[in-house]
Amino acid sequence: MSHAMHALNRVAIVGAGAVGLATGWFLQGRGAKVTVFDKVGVAAGSSWGNAGWLTPGLVAPLPDPSVLRYGIKAVLSPSSPVYIPPTLHWGLLTFLARFARNSTTSRWQQAMDQLVPINGIALDCFDELADGGVAEPTHKTDQFIAAFRTANERRDMLEELKHIQKAGQPLDFAAVDGDQLREVEPNLSPEIGAGLLLRSQRFINPGAYVDSLAQSFVERGGEIVTGVEITAVNRRGAETLLTMSDGDTENFDAAVIASGTWLNKLGRPHGVRMHVQAGRGYSFSSPIDPVPQNPMYFPTQRVACTPLGNRLRVAGMMEFRSPGAPLDPRRIAAIIAATRPLLRNIDLSDRHDEWVGSRPCTADGLPLVGESGTPGVYVAGGHGMWGITLGPVTGKLLAQQIVTGVMPNDLRPFDPLR
Repeated sequence: MSHAMHALNRVAIVGAGAVGLATGWFLQGRGAKVTVFDKVGVAAGSSWGNAGWLTPGLVAPLPDPSVLRYGIKAVLSPSSPVYIPPTLHWGLLTFLARFARNSTTSRWQQAMDQLVPINGIALDCFDELADGGVAEPTHKTDQFIAAFRTANERRDMLEELKHIQKAGQPLDFAAVDGDQLREVEPNLSPEIGAGLLLRSQRFINPGAYVDSLAQSFVERGGEIVTGVEITAVNRRGAETLLTMSDGDTENFDAAVIASGTWLNKLGRPHGVRMHVQAGRGYSFSSPIDPVPQNPMYFPTQRVACTPLGNRLRVAGMMEFRSPGAPLDPRRIAAIIAATRPLLRNIDLSDRHDEWVGSRPCTADGLPLVGESGTPGVYVAGGHGMWGITLGPVTGKLLAQQIVTGVMPNDLRPFDPLR
Protein backbone atom coordinates (compact mmCIF):
# COMPACT_ATOMS: atom_id res chain seq x y z
CA MET A 1 0.00 0.00 0.00
CA SER A 2 1.43 3.40 -0.89
CA HIS A 3 0.28 6.89 -0.12
CA ALA A 4 1.77 9.51 -2.41
CA MET A 5 2.35 12.74 -0.54
CA HIS A 6 1.70 15.10 -3.42
CA ALA A 7 1.41 18.19 -1.26
CA LEU A 8 4.42 17.24 0.82
CA ASN A 9 5.67 20.48 2.28
CA ARG A 10 6.68 19.80 5.86
CA VAL A 11 8.29 16.63 7.18
CA ALA A 12 9.38 15.94 10.77
CA ILE A 13 12.20 13.56 11.60
CA VAL A 14 12.63 12.15 15.10
CA GLY A 15 16.33 11.52 15.71
CA ALA A 16 19.42 13.54 14.73
CA GLY A 17 21.75 10.62 14.06
CA ALA A 18 23.28 9.64 10.72
CA VAL A 19 20.09 7.97 9.45
CA GLY A 20 17.67 10.75 10.45
CA LEU A 21 19.86 13.58 9.14
CA ALA A 22 20.58 11.80 5.84
CA THR A 23 16.85 11.22 5.34
CA GLY A 24 16.21 14.91 5.99
CA TRP A 25 19.01 15.97 3.62
CA PHE A 26 17.72 13.85 0.73
CA LEU A 27 14.13 15.00 1.40
CA GLN A 28 15.34 18.59 1.02
CA GLY A 29 16.70 17.66 -2.40
CA ARG A 30 13.14 16.70 -3.33
CA GLY A 31 11.70 20.01 -2.19
CA ALA A 32 10.47 19.20 1.32
CA LYS A 33 10.86 21.53 4.30
CA VAL A 34 12.29 19.39 7.09
CA THR A 35 12.53 19.74 10.88
CA VAL A 36 14.65 17.27 12.87
CA PHE A 37 13.92 16.72 16.57
CA ASP A 38 16.31 15.10 19.04
CA LYS A 39 15.96 14.73 22.79
CA VAL A 40 19.71 15.29 23.28
CA GLY A 41 21.47 16.64 20.19
CA VAL A 42 23.20 15.84 16.89
CA ALA A 43 24.95 12.43 16.86
CA ALA A 44 24.15 11.88 20.55
CA GLY A 45 23.53 8.13 20.13
CA SER A 46 25.55 5.46 18.34
CA SER A 47 26.39 7.90 15.51
CA TRP A 48 29.15 9.44 17.65
CA GLY A 49 31.44 6.82 19.17
CA ASN A 50 31.39 4.09 16.51
CA ALA A 51 34.37 2.99 14.43
CA GLY A 52 33.42 5.18 11.45
CA TRP A 53 33.84 2.45 8.86
CA LEU A 54 32.22 2.87 5.45
CA THR A 55 32.65 -0.75 4.48
CA PRO A 56 29.81 -2.03 2.31
CA GLY A 57 32.13 -4.97 1.58
CA LEU A 58 31.68 -6.08 5.19
CA VAL A 59 27.99 -5.27 5.70
CA ALA A 60 26.41 -8.58 6.58
CA PRO A 61 23.56 -9.72 8.86
CA LEU A 62 24.52 -9.78 12.54
CA PRO A 63 22.84 -13.15 13.29
CA ASP A 64 25.30 -15.64 11.81
CA PRO A 65 26.21 -19.26 12.58
CA SER A 66 29.44 -18.27 14.40
CA VAL A 67 27.41 -16.47 17.09
CA LEU A 68 25.81 -19.80 18.03
CA ARG A 69 29.21 -21.48 18.17
CA TYR A 70 30.23 -19.16 21.02
CA GLY A 71 28.07 -21.18 23.35
CA ILE A 72 26.03 -19.89 26.25
CA LYS A 73 28.94 -19.99 28.74
CA ALA A 74 30.98 -17.59 26.61
CA VAL A 75 28.27 -14.97 26.17
CA LEU A 76 27.67 -14.78 29.92
CA SER A 77 31.31 -13.82 30.57
CA PRO A 78 31.81 -10.03 30.94
CA SER A 79 35.01 -10.30 28.88
CA SER A 80 33.33 -12.04 25.94
CA PRO A 81 33.03 -9.92 22.76
CA VAL A 82 29.30 -10.75 22.77
CA TYR A 83 27.85 -10.25 26.26
CA ILE A 84 24.39 -11.05 27.58
CA PRO A 85 23.72 -10.10 31.21
CA PRO A 86 22.48 -12.97 33.41
CA THR A 87 19.47 -10.86 34.50
CA LEU A 88 17.34 -11.40 31.42
CA HIS A 89 13.94 -9.77 30.97
CA TRP A 90 11.20 -11.14 28.76
CA GLY A 91 11.78 -8.73 25.84
CA LEU A 92 15.47 -9.63 25.66
CA LEU A 93 14.75 -13.37 25.95
CA THR A 94 12.30 -13.18 23.04
CA PHE A 95 14.79 -11.17 20.96
CA LEU A 96 17.60 -13.67 21.66
CA ALA A 97 15.40 -16.64 20.76
CA ARG A 98 14.52 -15.02 17.41
CA PHE A 99 18.13 -13.97 16.89
CA ALA A 100 19.25 -17.58 17.42
CA ARG A 101 16.61 -18.81 14.95
CA ASN A 102 18.07 -16.45 12.33
CA SER A 103 21.67 -17.52 13.02
CA THR A 104 21.62 -20.35 10.47
CA THR A 105 23.57 -20.49 7.25
CA SER A 106 20.44 -20.43 5.06
CA ARG A 107 18.84 -17.48 6.91
CA TRP A 108 22.16 -15.60 6.82
CA GLN A 109 22.48 -16.13 3.06
CA GLN A 110 18.90 -15.02 2.45
CA ALA A 111 19.42 -11.82 4.47
CA MET A 112 22.77 -11.25 2.75
CA ASP A 113 21.10 -11.42 -0.68
CA GLN A 114 18.66 -8.74 0.48
CA LEU A 115 21.45 -6.40 1.65
CA VAL A 116 23.57 -6.63 -1.52
CA PRO A 117 21.57 -4.11 -3.63
CA ILE A 118 21.79 -1.28 -1.07
CA ASN A 119 25.40 -2.14 -0.17
CA GLY A 120 26.22 -1.69 -3.85
CA ILE A 121 25.08 1.96 -3.91
CA ALA A 122 26.04 2.93 -0.32
CA LEU A 123 29.30 4.72 -1.13
CA ASP A 124 27.81 6.62 -4.11
CA CYS A 125 25.42 8.27 -1.66
CA PHE A 126 28.39 9.66 0.34
CA ASP A 127 29.68 11.17 -2.91
CA GLU A 128 26.26 12.77 -3.45
CA LEU A 129 26.41 14.27 0.04
CA ALA A 130 29.92 15.63 -0.65
CA ASP A 131 28.81 17.15 -3.96
CA GLY A 132 25.82 18.69 -2.17
CA GLY A 133 27.85 20.48 0.49
CA VAL A 134 28.82 18.04 3.27
CA ALA A 135 32.36 19.26 3.93
CA GLU A 136 33.82 16.55 6.20
CA PRO A 137 35.75 14.12 3.97
CA THR A 138 35.48 10.37 3.60
CA HIS A 139 38.91 8.71 3.51
CA LYS A 140 39.45 6.04 0.87
CA THR A 141 41.59 3.00 1.67
CA ASP A 142 42.81 0.10 -0.43
CA GLN A 143 44.47 -1.43 2.63
CA PHE A 144 41.71 -2.03 5.12
CA ILE A 145 43.24 -4.59 7.48
CA ALA A 146 41.74 -7.66 9.15
CA ALA A 147 44.35 -9.27 11.41
CA PHE A 148 44.52 -12.73 13.02
CA ARG A 149 46.99 -14.70 15.09
CA THR A 150 46.86 -17.71 12.73
CA ALA A 151 45.65 -18.69 9.29
CA ASN A 152 43.29 -21.12 11.04
CA GLU A 153 41.69 -18.21 12.92
CA ARG A 154 41.18 -16.45 9.57
CA ARG A 155 39.18 -19.31 8.05
CA ASP A 156 35.72 -18.16 9.22
CA MET A 157 36.14 -14.65 7.84
CA LEU A 158 37.53 -15.94 4.53
CA GLU A 159 34.45 -18.15 4.21
CA GLU A 160 32.18 -15.23 5.04
CA LEU A 161 33.84 -12.96 2.46
CA LYS A 162 33.45 -15.67 -0.18
CA HIS A 163 29.74 -15.98 0.71
CA ILE A 164 29.38 -12.19 0.46
CA GLN A 165 31.01 -12.30 -2.99
CA LYS A 166 28.80 -15.20 -4.02
CA ALA A 167 25.74 -13.17 -3.03
CA GLY A 168 26.80 -10.73 -5.77
CA GLN A 169 28.51 -8.07 -3.70
CA PRO A 170 31.67 -6.65 -5.31
CA LEU A 171 34.50 -7.32 -2.87
CA ASP A 172 38.21 -7.22 -3.59
CA PHE A 173 40.49 -8.75 -0.95
CA ALA A 174 43.78 -10.60 -0.58
CA ALA A 175 44.92 -13.11 2.04
CA VAL A 176 48.39 -12.20 3.38
CA ASP A 177 50.75 -13.35 6.14
CA GLY A 178 51.74 -11.43 9.26
CA ASP A 179 54.95 -9.98 7.79
CA GLN A 180 53.09 -8.63 4.76
CA LEU A 181 50.57 -7.04 7.12
CA ARG A 182 53.33 -5.41 9.20
CA GLU A 183 54.78 -3.86 6.02
CA VAL A 184 51.44 -2.07 5.62
CA GLU A 185 50.94 -1.48 9.36
CA PRO A 186 54.08 -1.55 11.55
CA ASN A 187 51.99 -1.15 14.73
CA LEU A 188 50.81 -4.77 14.49
CA SER A 189 52.62 -6.98 17.00
CA PRO A 190 54.56 -10.18 16.15
CA GLU A 191 51.53 -12.10 17.52
CA ILE A 192 49.73 -11.38 14.23
CA GLY A 193 50.48 -14.20 11.82
CA ALA A 194 47.79 -13.90 9.13
CA GLY A 195 45.46 -11.33 7.69
CA LEU A 196 43.29 -9.95 4.94
CA LEU A 197 43.62 -6.71 3.00
CA LEU A 198 40.35 -5.26 1.67
CA ARG A 199 40.37 -2.76 -1.17
CA SER A 200 37.94 0.05 -2.13
CA GLN A 201 36.60 0.70 1.38
CA ARG A 202 36.46 4.03 3.26
CA PHE A 203 36.36 5.47 6.77
CA ILE A 204 35.36 8.71 8.47
CA ASN A 205 35.54 10.49 11.80
CA PRO A 206 31.89 9.69 12.60
CA GLY A 207 31.19 12.51 15.09
CA ALA A 208 32.74 15.15 12.82
CA TYR A 209 30.98 13.69 9.79
CA VAL A 210 27.50 13.71 11.32
CA ASP A 211 28.11 17.28 12.58
CA SER A 212 29.07 18.26 9.03
CA LEU A 213 25.94 16.57 7.64
CA ALA A 214 23.86 18.51 10.20
CA GLN A 215 25.53 21.77 9.17
CA SER A 216 24.81 21.13 5.48
CA PHE A 217 21.19 20.24 6.35
CA VAL A 218 20.77 23.56 8.20
CA GLU A 219 22.48 25.54 5.39
CA ARG A 220 19.93 24.04 2.98
CA GLY A 221 17.08 25.45 5.09
CA GLY A 222 16.52 22.63 7.59
CA GLU A 223 15.77 23.15 11.26
CA ILE A 224 17.20 21.05 14.11
CA VAL A 225 15.36 21.23 17.44
CA THR A 226 17.33 19.67 20.31
CA GLY A 227 16.47 19.02 23.94
CA VAL A 228 12.92 18.07 23.00
CA GLU A 229 11.58 14.56 23.44
CA ILE A 230 8.82 13.45 21.08
CA THR A 231 6.44 11.26 23.13
CA ALA A 232 3.91 10.36 20.43
CA VAL A 233 3.37 10.50 16.67
CA ASN A 234 -0.28 10.42 15.56
CA ARG A 235 -2.22 10.84 12.34
CA ARG A 236 -5.09 13.36 12.37
CA GLY A 237 -6.87 13.51 9.03
CA ALA A 238 -4.33 14.53 6.42
CA GLU A 239 -1.77 15.64 9.00
CA THR A 240 0.81 13.94 11.21
CA LEU A 241 0.84 15.26 14.76
CA LEU A 242 3.94 15.22 16.96
CA THR A 243 3.45 15.46 20.72
CA MET A 244 6.37 16.70 22.83
CA SER A 245 7.18 15.86 26.45
CA ASP A 246 6.08 19.34 27.56
CA GLY A 247 2.63 18.73 26.04
CA ASP A 248 3.14 20.94 22.98
CA THR A 249 2.05 19.57 19.60
CA GLU A 250 3.08 20.40 16.04
CA ASN A 251 1.56 19.36 12.71
CA PHE A 252 3.44 18.06 9.67
CA ASP A 253 2.54 16.38 6.39
CA ALA A 254 4.62 13.31 7.29
CA ALA A 255 7.02 12.10 9.98
CA VAL A 256 10.00 9.73 10.05
CA ILE A 257 10.85 7.85 13.25
CA ALA A 258 14.65 7.50 13.19
CA SER A 259 15.26 7.32 16.92
CA GLY A 260 17.72 4.41 16.98
CA THR A 261 17.28 2.06 19.92
CA TRP A 262 14.14 3.92 21.01
CA LEU A 263 12.34 3.28 17.70
CA ASN A 264 9.81 0.81 19.19
CA LYS A 265 8.32 3.29 21.61
CA LEU A 266 7.03 5.51 18.80
CA GLY A 267 6.75 2.83 16.11
CA ARG A 268 4.76 0.14 17.89
CA PRO A 269 1.42 2.05 17.86
CA HIS A 270 1.84 2.14 14.05
CA GLY A 271 2.21 -1.61 13.58
CA VAL A 272 5.99 -1.89 13.84
CA ARG A 273 6.24 -5.09 15.86
CA MET A 274 9.82 -6.15 15.08
CA HIS A 275 11.71 -5.43 18.32
CA VAL A 276 14.76 -3.16 18.15
CA GLN A 277 17.23 -4.29 20.81
CA ALA A 278 20.18 -2.24 22.08
CA GLY A 279 23.44 -3.94 21.07
CA ARG A 280 25.76 -1.73 23.02
CA GLY A 281 29.23 -0.96 21.72
CA TYR A 282 32.11 0.59 23.68
CA SER A 283 34.96 2.78 22.50
CA PHE A 284 37.81 5.03 23.60
CA SER A 285 40.79 6.65 21.91
CA SER A 286 44.50 6.35 22.78
CA PRO A 287 47.70 7.93 21.43
CA ILE A 288 49.69 5.81 18.97
CA ASP A 289 52.92 6.61 17.14
CA PRO A 290 53.22 6.23 14.19
CA VAL A 291 49.50 6.89 13.56
CA PRO A 292 48.06 4.16 11.30
CA GLN A 293 46.90 5.18 7.83
CA ASN A 294 44.18 2.52 7.66
CA PRO A 295 41.47 1.02 9.85
CA MET A 296 42.29 -2.32 11.49
CA TYR A 297 39.92 -5.07 12.50
CA PHE A 298 40.64 -7.96 14.87
CA PRO A 299 37.66 -10.22 14.03
CA THR A 300 38.34 -12.94 16.64
CA GLN A 301 38.31 -10.30 19.38
CA ARG A 302 35.64 -8.24 17.56
CA VAL A 303 37.72 -5.10 18.05
CA ALA A 304 37.69 -2.29 15.48
CA CYS A 305 40.39 0.40 15.29
CA THR A 306 40.22 3.65 13.31
CA PRO A 307 42.74 6.51 13.09
CA LEU A 308 41.26 9.81 14.35
CA GLY A 309 43.81 12.64 14.21
CA ASN A 310 46.86 11.56 16.25
CA ARG A 311 44.94 8.93 18.17
CA LEU A 312 43.47 5.53 17.48
CA ARG A 313 39.82 4.91 18.28
CA VAL A 314 39.45 1.40 19.68
CA ALA A 315 35.89 0.04 19.62
CA GLY A 316 34.30 -3.29 20.38
CA MET A 317 31.72 -5.40 22.21
CA MET A 318 28.16 -6.38 21.52
CA GLU A 319 26.40 -6.07 24.86
CA PHE A 320 22.69 -6.87 24.83
CA ARG A 321 21.45 -4.60 27.61
CA SER A 322 19.06 -1.75 28.16
CA PRO A 323 20.18 1.38 26.23
CA GLY A 324 20.10 3.52 29.37
CA ALA A 325 22.39 1.28 31.50
CA PRO A 326 25.59 3.04 32.63
CA LEU A 327 28.99 2.40 31.03
CA ASP A 328 30.42 -0.84 32.46
CA PRO A 329 34.19 -0.45 33.02
CA ARG A 330 34.59 -4.24 32.72
CA ARG A 331 33.78 -3.93 29.02
CA ILE A 332 36.51 -1.31 28.50
CA ALA A 333 38.92 -3.54 30.43
CA ALA A 334 37.97 -6.50 28.20
CA ILE A 335 38.68 -4.49 25.03
CA ILE A 336 42.07 -3.38 26.44
CA ALA A 337 42.98 -6.96 27.40
CA ALA A 338 42.02 -8.22 23.93
CA THR A 339 43.90 -5.46 22.10
CA ARG A 340 47.10 -5.12 24.14
CA PRO A 341 48.92 -8.22 22.78
CA LEU A 342 48.03 -7.37 19.17
CA LEU A 343 49.21 -3.74 18.88
CA ARG A 344 52.51 -1.99 19.56
CA ASN A 345 53.28 1.71 20.09
CA ILE A 346 49.89 2.48 21.65
CA ASP A 347 49.40 3.78 25.19
CA LEU A 348 46.21 2.04 26.30
CA SER A 349 46.49 3.55 29.78
CA ASP A 350 45.98 7.03 28.25
CA ARG A 351 42.33 6.83 27.23
CA HIS A 352 40.08 9.69 26.13
CA ASP A 353 36.38 9.68 25.30
CA GLU A 354 35.43 6.42 26.99
CA TRP A 355 31.99 5.86 25.53
CA VAL A 356 29.11 3.42 25.30
CA GLY A 357 26.40 3.68 22.66
CA SER A 358 23.49 1.52 21.63
CA ARG A 359 23.37 0.04 18.16
CA PRO A 360 19.75 -0.64 17.15
CA CYS A 361 19.70 -4.39 16.34
CA THR A 362 16.91 -6.51 14.86
CA ALA A 363 16.53 -10.27 15.31
CA ASP A 364 16.81 -10.95 11.56
CA GLY A 365 19.76 -8.61 11.01
CA LEU A 366 17.91 -6.39 8.54
CA PRO A 367 16.97 -2.72 9.06
CA LEU A 368 13.41 -1.36 9.32
CA VAL A 369 12.89 1.20 6.57
CA GLY A 370 9.63 2.35 4.99
CA GLU A 371 6.06 3.31 5.72
CA SER A 372 4.45 2.08 8.93
CA GLY A 373 0.87 0.86 9.17
CA THR A 374 -0.25 4.51 9.44
CA PRO A 375 -0.20 6.65 6.28
CA GLY A 376 2.34 9.46 6.56
CA VAL A 377 4.32 7.82 9.39
CA TYR A 378 7.61 6.24 8.31
CA VAL A 379 10.44 4.51 10.15
CA ALA A 380 14.17 4.31 9.46
CA GLY A 381 16.33 2.30 11.84
CA GLY A 382 17.44 -1.06 13.12
CA HIS A 383 20.69 -1.01 11.13
CA GLY A 384 22.70 -2.76 13.85
CA MET A 385 26.39 -2.03 13.30
CA TRP A 386 25.85 -0.53 9.87
CA GLY A 387 23.95 2.71 10.49
CA ILE A 388 26.88 4.88 9.38
CA THR A 389 27.62 2.87 6.21
CA LEU A 390 23.94 2.56 5.24
CA GLY A 391 22.63 5.88 6.65
CA PRO A 392 22.88 7.88 3.42
CA VAL A 393 21.51 5.16 1.11
CA THR A 394 18.63 4.58 3.56
CA GLY A 395 17.91 8.33 3.57
CA LYS A 396 17.99 8.57 -0.20
CA LEU A 397 15.66 5.62 -0.87
CA LEU A 398 13.25 6.53 1.93
CA ALA A 399 13.06 10.16 0.72
CA GLN A 400 12.16 8.77 -2.71
CA GLN A 401 9.40 6.62 -1.20
CA ILE A 402 7.97 9.46 0.92
CA VAL A 403 7.78 11.89 -1.99
CA THR A 404 6.65 9.49 -4.77
CA GLY A 405 4.52 7.16 -2.64
CA VAL A 406 6.21 4.15 -4.25
CA MET A 407 8.49 1.84 -2.26
CA PRO A 408 11.80 1.34 -4.12
CA ASN A 409 12.52 -2.35 -4.80
CA ASP A 410 15.77 -2.19 -2.81
CA LEU A 411 13.77 -1.32 0.34
CA ARG A 412 11.23 -4.15 0.06
CA PRO A 413 13.12 -6.62 2.31
CA PHE A 414 13.27 -3.98 5.06
CA ASP A 415 9.51 -3.39 5.28
CA PRO A 416 8.96 -2.29 8.92
CA LEU A 417 5.67 -4.24 9.09
CA ARG A 418 7.32 -7.64 8.38
